[in-house]
Amino acid sequence: MIKKGEKGGQVTIFIIIAILIIALGILIYLYYPKIFSTVSPETTSPSLYIQQCMQEKIASTVENLSLQGGSVNPAFYYTFYNGKEGVNNVEYLCYTNQYYRPCVVQQPMLMEHIQSQILKEIKSSTVTCFNSMKDSYIKKGYEVNMTPGNTTVEILPEKIVTTFAYELDLTKGETQKYEDFRIVLDNNLYELVGIANSIINWETQYGDAEVTTYMNFYHDLSVEKKKQADETTLYILTDTTRNNKFEFATRSYAFPPGISP
Repeated sequence: MIKKGEKGGQVTIFIIIAILIIALGILIYLYYPKIFSTVSPETTSPSLYIQQCMQEKIASTVENLSLQGGSVNPAFYYTFYNGKEGVNNVEYLCYTNQYYRPCVVQQPMLMEHIQSQILKEIKSSTVTCFNSMKDSYIKKGYEVNMTPGNTTVEILPEKIVTTFAYELDLTKGETQKYEDFRIVLDNNLYELVGIANSIINWETQYGDAEVTTYMNFYHDLSVEKKKQADETTLYILTDTTRNNKFEFATRSYAFPPGISP
């Protein structure tokens, strides 16, 4: 049997515990962001910051040049109206202005050319995004030491990898180090460019390519071949799974007007 004094003491203990729990809850509510600011995703994920800042620019650059034969601003092209995509200046990847002659390859290192085009197009955005990230962390009370490095673009099977060799030190109490920021784009431009090079090889030899062969071998591939009035041929390669495209133009073994092959 609990005596009256003992019962009162137990009630007092419960009240004290309840007050402590409430006080702890208030402290956590008020100071949680400060206590955990060094481990929250918003402050310790520079990689995510750069990805959100740069991914759309990289993706739009790849899409743009893929519809134009591999160049952001083609110097030698055929202007083509392609429905909802509007007017495209599609680069000649193989061309001759003579009749009965094979075309000459215009971009013998096509993959490397496209990589350099992407790199050139995203250069200014890269500087802007990294400087913006630096300013963001300074405003959050971090001491920031950032060393710019080289940016590389690699077109690989089923993906495009952009690597920013920046070094970043964030200090607030302790120092966190980051380097080699990467953005991986799900895109099979590698495969499409490989097929384009194969078609160009046929164009240099025979002035034409049998596109059904490619579609029989690659079941997710659609290849359109559109012959134009001036003997230009437009090739449109489409990955029907990802809806990635690569378009380019050729002119090879052309016939004079009024003469059929």
